Amino acid sequence: MEFVTLNNGVKMPMLGYGVYQVDPAECERCVADAISVGYRSIDTAQAYYNEEGVGAAVAKSGVPREELFLTTKVWISNAGYEKARASIDESLRKLKTDYIDLLLIHQPFNDYYGTYRAMEEAYQAGKVRAIGVSNFYPDRLIDLCRFVEVPPAVNQVETHVFQQQAKAHEIMQKYGVQHESWGPFAEGRKDFFHNPVLTEIGAKYGKSSAQTALRFLLQSGVVVIPKSTHRERMEQNLDVFDFALSDGDMAAIRGLDEGESAFFSHYDPETVEFLTGLGK
Repeated sequence: MEFVTLNNGVKMPMLGYGVYQVDPAECERCVADAISVGYRSIDTAQAYYNEEGVGAAVAKSGVPREELFLTTKVWISNAGYEKARASIDESLRKLKTDYIDLLLIHQPFNDYYGTYRAMEEAYQAGKVRAIGVSNFYPDRLIDLCRFVEVPPAVNQVETHVFQQQAKAHEIMQKYGVQHESWGPFAEGRKDFFHNPVLTEIGAKYGKSSAQTALRFLLQSGVVVIPKSTHRERMEQNLDVFDFALSDGDMAAIRGLDEGESAFFSHYDPETVEFLTGLGK
């Protein structure tokens, strides 16, 4: 496993296991499988409704807590200082842990400044080892970075070969914020797993298109959290540290960047209305 050192000195695995859209009833089994094959970073969120499954799997894993890196996120409906503060304690209870390794604001809506103050307080109290954001575009990230006491350590945004976030990556680097990808496989959209560039490059190394895509992000300095409910694919997604893409390979994959979301834009009024509606 490769690690990145965040802006506060905390070490974070470059590759973890994400549980977005993992059924709460199946989450414990999936996380247990992920830990058993070697994952040490698990990414969940209040809005996934599976924190308890993560907590149960971690508690039963036999792996010392300090060897695991747990991430969760504060949802829009828990925004604001008081609600966020209470929700952090609730996440700690559900995760069966005394501390969260990385706590993120899930979406840049509602009173996220109040949320961040609660997160800073939790950080200073030792309940959280690092804090950051998710889905913050460069404008809102810059705004936050300039007016908080504890700089965000991570920004988790949609990032894959078709949406590489090159400009956003530059801004994150400028402000010392680690770039983390959600959706590293674009959820299979745009015939991702059969993309000829990825499959051809992967064949040279005996790797799949998925492994090639993950390797590209890792070599670009991006943390990844691929998700699968199948143990065999969990193993494959973890098996990306025994090869390196050439400069030519990296350039070819950079050429796949379309510079736009495969899902939605936070600048689209309908998307904003939909997401903020989930926070009511």
